[in-house]
Amino acid sequence: MNSVLRVNGGRPLVGEIAVRGAKNFVSKAMVASVLGSSPSLLRNVPQVRDVEVVSGLLSIHGVAVDYDRDAGTLRMDPSAVDTARLADIDAHAGSSRIPILFCGPLLHRLGEAFIPDLGGCQIGDRPINYHLDILREFGAKVEKFTDTGIHITAPNGLHGMKYRLSYPSVGATEQLLLTAVRAEGKTELSNAAIEPEIMDLIAVLQKMGALISVDTDRVIRIEGVDELVGFTHTSLCDRIEVASWGAAALATGGDVTVRGASQPEMMTFLNTFRKVGGAFDISDDAIRFYHPGGALNSIVLETDVHPGFMTDWQQPLVVALTQANGLSIVHETVYENRLGFTDALRAMGAQIQVYRECLGGLPCRFGQRNFFHSAVISGPTALHARDITVPDLRGGFSHLIAALAADGVSNVRGISLINRGYENFVGKLHALGADVEMRTT
Repeated sequence: MNSVLRVNGGRPLVGEIAVRGAKNFVSKAMVASVLGSSPSLLRNVPQVRDVEVVSGLLSIHGVAVDYDRDAGTLRMDPSAVDTARLADIDAHAGSSRIPILFCGPLLHRLGEAFIPDLGGCQIGDRPINYHLDILREFGAKVEKFTDTGIHITAPNGLHGMKYRLSYPSVGATEQLLLTAVRAEGKTELSNAAIEPEIMDLIAVLQKMGALISVDTDRVIRIEGVDELVGFTHTSLCDRIEVASWGAAALATGGDVTVRGASQPEMMTFLNTFRKVGGAFDISDDAIRFYHPGGALNSIVLETDVHPGFMTDWQQPLVVALTQANGLSIVHETVYENRLGFTDALRAMGAQIQVYRECLGGLPCRFGQRNFFHSAVISGPTALHARDITVPDLRGGFSHLIAALAADGVSNVRGISLINRGYENFVGKLHALGADVEMRTT
């Protein structure tokens, strides 16, 4: 059965919802639990598909998982960690790229790891070569032993080293952290990612007994330890989901209060939101996003690694920019194919042109590589309902925002992808007064 969300758009989103922990942190903290010699407890865990996937991967590796979905708590006991069959890993992982992050912890616990071919959203090239190179530098032996998977061993153990990333990749930084904390000796990573989710992972590892320092020049230093213990930790909020609902409020002319939102992780987004013409109020445990009336402003926007404007914020905000006066320019510097979602917006009436050239001042890896990674949005333009197929997680939620802002009835297919990162999003839409209905075909 295929799920289709029927969206009768053209009405503002108004009301209050709650957002729990960050998908991009929670899944990594779950992997970190494998390193411990005692159980771990993670709080503020969202009910999203990625948590289910990692729970399954932990279970087939012998980790006892107790997930209280209503309370948002997850208890993981790694005392009986064991090797899993590649076929089981493949079956549980699906298109998730999480299995590659199990390698370091499993090498420390078992001396070997297996990973299948990796999937993920089709938004650009996200090769695993960074991960494999890092593992080799630690002393791991990487062997592709079938057409569908890789076998990794550590015949002489794992040892600290110095490594510089050519780009501050979040995934590669996570790989190094999860491997270095129990490697013999000292490890130094230069040009590391320093996103809030990375810092929360470092906080978890420190609670487990790791020795990690972060310098102001993107250098992370780790001193390996012989043993780590379990942790108790409350996840930071999901800043991507918070921004998505903020953009939805702006695009629909609405007023949405997001409980659980935290200002420090959102400051760059909030500055841009205000420049566009949106308004917000901040309290201790919530941020209210609303359209104050009047015209929205066009802007020039470039995505970047933290503390820049997050690439995952770009897509939902572009929908709001279709309603702004004048020409907005967006330069995507993180994922080369992230502007593919604009095809559906054009079909709905948006005036968006994409370009291969860098329309911005930031150094960009894609300018001479023939990727359409810059966009010019002319507005305001009325959006009209269309049938849409979700291409990826963030693009899919952006299409949903467009359907909510458009006049008429849109049918959004492939919404299961949105479940990967947005907890109970249909229930939240109902709470905000959206006229939506889930159907099966």
